[in-house]
Amino acid sequence: MWRGKFVSRNVIFTVERPTPAAKDHWGSTSLGPSATTKINRKDFGLTWNGGLEAGSVLVGDDVTITLDVQFVKD
Repeated sequence: MWRGKFVSRNVIFTVERPTPAAKDHWGSTSLGPSATTKINRKDFGLTWNGGLEAGSVLVGDDVTITLDVQFVKD
């Protein structure tokens, strides 16, 4: 059971140009943009980490979030 504190923050996504609109074999038109952003996990209270023998850490601080979305118009 989670006993920690929930943290939410606004992030800004960089949106790539959507794919060209295309019709599928059912006659629906679709297109698909992608969006990415990077966050620092410590900004959300995730501070656990483990050390490795080589002296580095097990988990990095930067997290990349990628959204691949498809919009369909009937």
